[in-house]
Amino acid sequence: MTDPETLLRALFDAAIASAQPAQCLPPFLPPWPERGRLVVLGAGKASAEMARVVEAHYGRPLEGLVVTRYGHAVPCQGIEVVEAAHPVPDVAGEEAARRMLDLAHNLSADDTVLCLISGGGSALLPLPAPGLDLAQKQEINRALLKSGATIGEMNTVRRHLSAIKGGRLAAACAPARVITLMISDVPGDAPCIIASGPTVGDATTCADALEVLARYAIPLPEGLQTALAAGALESIKPDDPRLARNAAHLIATPQAALEAAAQVARAAGFQAHILGDALEGEARDVAKVIAAITGQVLRHGQPFQRPCVLLSGGETTVTVRGSGSGGRNVEFLLALALALEGMPDVYALAGDTDGVDGAAEVAGALISPETLAQARALGLSPRAILEANDAHPFFAALGAQVITGPTLTNVNDFRAVLIS
Repeated sequence: MTDPETLLRALFDAAIASAQPAQCLPPFLPPWPERGRLVVLGAGKASAEMARVVEAHYGRPLEGLVVTRYGHAVPCQGIEVVEAAHPVPDVAGEEAARRMLDLAHNLSADDTVLCLISGGGSALLPLPAPGLDLAQKQEINRALLKSGATIGEMNTVRRHLSAIKGGRLAAACAPARVITLMISDVPGDAPCIIASGPTVGDATTCADALEVLARYAIPLPEGLQTALAAGALESIKPDDPRLARNAAHLIATPQAALEAAAQVARAAGFQAHILGDALEGEARDVAKVIAAITGQVLRHGQPFQRPCVLLSGGETTVTVRGSGSGGRNVEFLLALALALEGMPDVYALAGDTDGVDGAAEVAGALISPETLAQARALGLSPRAILEANDAHPFFAALGAQVITGPTLTNVNDFRAVLIS
């Protein structure tokens, strides 16, 4: 039988490969326009690679601007690629967003905008709303990241504190035609949540954003609180006439990535079961549920027979209360190992398909039935490390990290539990 950890890594690699822009983007590209300009705009961890694929498809240099995470740039012939910070935004991202709006304002009804959007685009387009500066936006963003808020909740706030997200970029492009191609990294694949929807209408309101901020006790500058309460920072709504010529397409999704991994598992002789592509909740709580299902398989052959692989995607959260830096995939794995407590014949991998789990340049990690024993032999306390939200150093000490480098795509978290 294939080594379990080797097979798990093959599943993860298959999921990432399924979402590579070179594979999933070309079928969605429109014919070259008969008149007017074709301008490429984009943001996200995959945006530079998407831009490169677009230029290769049309066989010519193109005009435009995309912004991606530091270390995720690739060379393009004509499209300018800018790098900026993620997950906490910086001045480079702010300047790129401002320049992108300037490009949008210079378009005519004959022009076509090809907007390339992927996960990470929200932090990479940090143009603050009126009355807010970048330092304040960074502070709010840090608080959201540590709060345990879901990605949908975080992006509801971000859309209403932005001068470019929440449909505002598309509105600026009017009267040009806008075609948005999106790689989804969010549970449910809602276009307005992916990168906070710079080119799609947003049905949420300023009141919704205020509710999220209140729920997680995140303070706002007084003037901003007043502006939100008055509805002065409202996003662009789906029925706005400036969006009438727009279209948005999902070109890669978490579900498609899980299906690609399932095919590899079945080819290796394992039944593959997708538990869901949109699992949310605290990483340690999701781990307890997955551990319970795993135990039921081992003890009773329910709801699945072994050997099998349990696959899931989505985006869990980590409410950082300890001294660590979080990382939802490694926190999930450490909590899973503790819940399984050395259960035989169970191996697991969890990783972020963009190659970055939280703020660490590590995709995720692997666990085996020996993980806890190995850690304790090194003098580590798995429970104390979990409570400190400090799982990255834990897996580094065990040599169990999964490091991919920038994958140039992002279809959210990937989790696989192999029961042999």
